[in-house]
Amino acid sequence: MEPLAIKLRPQSLKDIIGQQHLIGKDKVLTNWVKNKKIFSMILYGKPGIGKTSIATAIVNELDQKYIFLNATINNKQDFDNAIYDAKENNGLIVIMDEIHRLNKDKQDLLLPYLENGLITLIGLTTSNPYHKINPAIRSRCQIFELKELTDEDVTKAIKQAIKSDYLKDIQIDKEAIETIVQLSSGDLRSAYNLLEVSYFATTNKVVTKDIIKKINSKPVFFHDKNDDGHYDVLSAFQKSIRGSDVNASLHYLARLIEAEDLESIYRRMTVIAYEDIGLANPSMGPKVDACINACERLGLPEARIPLSVVVTELALSPKSNSAHVALDMALNDIRSGNTGNVPNHIKTSSPDYLYPHNYANAYVKQQYLPDNIKNRKYYIPKTTSKYEQSLKTVYDKINKLNED
Repeated sequence: MEPLAIKLRPQSLKDIIGQQHLIGKDKVLTNWVKNKKIFSMILYGKPGIGKTSIATAIVNELDQKYIFLNATINNKQDFDNAIYDAKENNGLIVIMDEIHRLNKDKQDLLLPYLENGLITLIGLTTSNPYHKINPAIRSRCQIFELKELTDEDVTKAIKQAIKSDYLKDIQIDKEAIETIVQLSSGDLRSAYNLLEVSYFATTNKVVTKDIIKKINSKPVFFHDKNDDGHYDVLSAFQKSIRGSDVNASLHYLARLIEAEDLESIYRRMTVIAYEDIGLANPSMGPKVDACINACERLGLPEARIPLSVVVTELALSPKSNSAHVALDMALNDIRSGNTGNVPNHIKTSSPDYLYPHNYANAYVKQQYLPDNIKNRKYYIPKTTSKYEQSLKTVYDKINKLNED
């Protein structure tokens, strides 16, 4: 009853698909195994790209005793048993899935034995260990990132699976293989599963594109709202809009819509309207608010329509960060103690205050900043839009009047 992905799991490093930066000729993991030496490590990367396969291949080639644990499923007693086995056998390799979810109690159990080498840990995770794994564990492990599998990698694996004993007399053409590769999106486990399910969905063992599409017409999409990949997509979304790349902006918007994370889209669009566009196009703030209101009324899938309009406009809008950069400079003065007293003539109810509306063009020269920073300039206009150019004209005129 084991799935095809388990049946085809490599027994040695030379059978691993991809990851040649770690297991190719004279690469680190290959040489460790060749030298019969293993160190604690953390393997991280997307699902279905070979983390568990590499771990099991290593222990098989070294022919050392090991145990497989899951940081969330296995309880404290299971960890106690692993430590007991390590003491009885003078060492034990522990392959631990979802190591980023290891709680403090289990960490405290393992740390002394990682320190003295009695337990060698191979941690597996889809999360970035530099963000999600306890530094005490991390400092005792070598960290290796696994790369995404290419279409060529997955194609090679599918062709090998077709020749295996587990799919006897299977008939599958190039178009069907390409369909599986496309739908798996670099997740080899998903590709194996789709191949196996399609094989057993036929009566004549002929797997076609049509059969595959009836089973699964939607590509695998790795996007965990609580994981690092999600924040990477949000970052890419904002930076693409800031960089005025409308195609990339819409691509990352589509990924966020597919993850149904409207709240994050709303927050990012709002900050973009003021941080990245600002005075270059002040109408974008209200437009974003109107878009959010429309999306809340519509819900998905229709919410994608106003989102597409506003994100396109955000990306193609002129950009200016002058306002918030000016405020950040002012905040930096405050936080560094560069302030001073409010000038007497603009204090509350001062008789010396000159009311601008009593003068031509509602302007009269008087000092507003404290004495010690009276000539400080925070706002540096940008000329990326007609609107801010008009503000610059006013700003320059006021500065000239002050100088005169």
